Amino acid sequence: MNDPENTRPEGGLEVRSYFVRGRNALLTRADFGDLYVDYYLHQGQLGAQHDPAHDELLKQALAAMTLHAASRPWSEAVAWTIHLQQPLLNLFVAGDNRRGTVVGQLFTENVKKDGRQLFMADVVRDRGESRRSAVEFPGGDVFRAVEEYYRQSEQRPARFFQFGPEDFVFLSAQPQCDLAWLETLDDAAMLTLDATEELSLLETRHYRWECGCSQERMFGVLAAVMKQDPDGLFGEEETLRMSCPRCGARHTITREALEAYVDGR
Repeated sequence: MNDPENTRPEGGLEVRSYFVRGRNALLTRADFGDLYVDYYLHQGQLGAQHDPAHDELLKQALAAMTLHAASRPWSEAVAWTIHLQQPLLNLFVAGDNRRGTVVGQLFTENVKKDGRQLFMADVVRDRGESRRSAVEFPGGDVFRAVEEYYRQSEQRPARFFQFGPEDFVFLSAQPQCDLAWLETLDDAAMLTLDATEELSLLETRHYRWECGCSQERMFGVLAAVMKQDPDGLFGEEETLRMSCPRCGARHTITREALEAYVDGR
């Protein structure tokens, strides 16, 4: 899990990973106050304001993604789409261990009301290897959705606990884990875990809110369409506006700039 050659700068959200000795479980924990501040600053820049209940779901998904990412190898990048029916919306969150970044947004328009609740995960590793999986889950709880993904796709149990508005703990089973112990843990037991179990600090990672989207990346998305049907893309306009599908940031693309980009490839 450690990368001795890692030179990522510190700063941002600190996530600590512990090994629970004798139980063979991995514990990751963080206080998400600073990350949520960055998220709200981003929303303010967009002039966006979500329904408070929807906003809370996205914040939970960001916490779940970050703690999951911190339990995974340094070379891995992950994206989740969580399709909910009640409320009817899609949550998107992504974490990149190589860059130490997390990002996300929610969608309430054009969401399919099909009675199914789906958790979809895309995982990319350093050699470009990718894997996609999808599982159905009951209820509308984000943390339970991730736990169901672990049960069905990872084929091992995992548990989330919350000890305040911004303080979250994630426990995931490792080989030869004491499953009976893991599955019967409750909030009271977690509060005294430091005293009742032997925890060994494995590493500390840092994550920041960052998408990495840019006009250059938007050009890359539009290039193929521009080559085939520029008039269909722009119509009679000289500019078009598009939103980043990862963070919602708005980009203005001029026809002249996109033409220059396509001609230069």
